[in-house]
Amino acid sequence: MALAPKFAGQKLAAGVSPKAVHTLELFLDYVCPFSAKMFNTIYNDVFPLVEKNYPSKVQIIFRQQIQPWHPSSTLVHEAGAAVLQTRPDKFWAFSSALFAQQTDFFDVNVVNETRNKTYARLAKIAAHVGVDEGKVLGLLEVPDKPAKDGSANVGNGVTDDVKLMVKANRLVGVHVTPTVLFNGIVENSISSSFTKDQWEEWLEKNIV
Repeated sequence: MALAPKFAGQKLAAGVSPKAVHTLELFLDYVCPFSAKMFNTIYNDVFPLVEKNYPSKVQIIFRQQIQPWHPSSTLVHEAGAAVLQTRPDKFWAFSSALFAQQTDFFDVNVVNETRNKTYARLAKIAAHVGVDEGKVLGLLEVPDKPAKDGSANVGNGVTDDVKLMVKANRLVGVHVTPTVLFNGIVENSISSSFTKDQWEEWLEKNIV
């Protein structure tokens, strides 16, 4: 859970400055159009503002929020988890590329293909931003034979990571995407339609 700078005294940590940074947590779903809108503004317009005007004062966290009424949501977020394992420095670039192609993973565009075929398409997107396609696909593919112990729910190389993501998100009760938490509290004033100017105004008012 994030900690507001004014509560920094509650933190006991050796070698860490008591001046904690503000934290913006973005709960986004790769197949949610409104999430794409917010991500693009944050990635292209807001982060450069933060770097320029608020260095060392704001950190932005992308919380992967699976929305299970879209079955492909799990698959695309698994791909995000695979990139985090393989090239964490490419996660935001991969997310940008995936959001740009998000309609390719909407319900009607995945309904007639196998799960591993969808993974293969996602691994290619990762390759376009410099992530090893084979490593990503290796983490994602699910075997078509039971495990040695006879288990048929074998999962893949990112199943445990996805479980942790889902558990963390459930602990804060997030449902709608996008949802923004500011220092651990839902910030309802921020919407997916925020423009660069609106974000700049919000930052000026809240980052002290």
